[in-house]
Amino acid sequence: MKKSDKKIAVLIPCYNESQTIEKVVKDFKKELPQADIYVYDNNSKDGTDKIALKAGAIVEYEYKQGKGNVIRSMFRKIEADCYLMIDGDDTYPAEYAKQMCDYILEGKADMVIGDRLSSTYFTENKRPFHNFGNRIVRFLINKLFNNNVKDIMTGYRAFNNEFVKGFPVLSKGFEIETEMTIHAVDKNFKIVEIPVTYRDRPEGSVSKLNTYKDGIKVLRTIAILFKEYKPALFFNICSLLTFSTSLVLGLPVLIEFFQTGVVPRFPSLIVSGVFLTISLLLWITGIILQVIVKKHKQLYELYLNLLRK
Repeated sequence: MKKSDKKIAVLIPCYNESQTIEKVVKDFKKELPQADIYVYDNNSKDGTDKIALKAGAIVEYEYKQGKGNVIRSMFRKIEADCYLMIDGDDTYPAEYAKQMCDYILEGKADMVIGDRLSSTYFTENKRPFHNFGNRIVRFLINKLFNNNVKDIMTGYRAFNNEFVKGFPVLSKGFEIETEMTIHAVDKNFKIVEIPVTYRDRPEGSVSKLNTYKDGIKVLRTIAILFKEYKPALFFNICSLLTFSTSLVLGLPVLIEFFQTGVVPRFPSLIVSGVFLTISLLLWITGIILQVIVKKHKQLYELYLNLLRK
């Protein structure tokens, strides 16, 4: 199939973006005239859906609140060769859309990331805790998953059909981008990052992201996915901590026993033994779960082979 014959779908999840959605739809229609522009309205109360429809978008609805729920519906229902995901707040310029889609359509990437953090994000974004949070998330993901993705939480991405139809969406809210990144890294998808300029929201447009509440959700998601994707390392760390506690409690008792032949502190010895037992159980749990994860990866590869046919 020729690149010009391939279908592109622009996905715009929206919640109360009446100030910006018309411009976003028109900008992306101009850059990608052959694409279908989908606006998924997530219970907006400001007429976002009507404005998007008038601007030429295909408007659908997702009544479960949360960006993750919207992405799940989009990925399930829409069929395309290339999917471009963009926020409806006009913070990402449309000028990068064609370049991002070309990487997908030419088979050079499974997921393209619009990298804000290497460009203007830290100067444009006026919320310092958001800047700090992005740095923390980037550091944790890259250290825990041994990678070097520059922008973990960007909302500007392009995907191929294989990634979209094989991605199990579990997150309900803004932690969805973190989940996408970890999934792509873990399943060895081809990731390309393109630096994109970022501009802060226009005056009067309010972010739906709660710095503290959603930040905690993202960190919790990282911890959960770390446990699920790398159980051997996760449980080995837990095992090492409990083993260290066992040594701290039990070693003085053993030293005293070898010196005097008496065990005067039985409670410390018993608690030390309990922690040692827990440590061994955690270590064994990690080994078992890592085998299961490896088997799931093998099955996922077979599933992807079926998608390619």
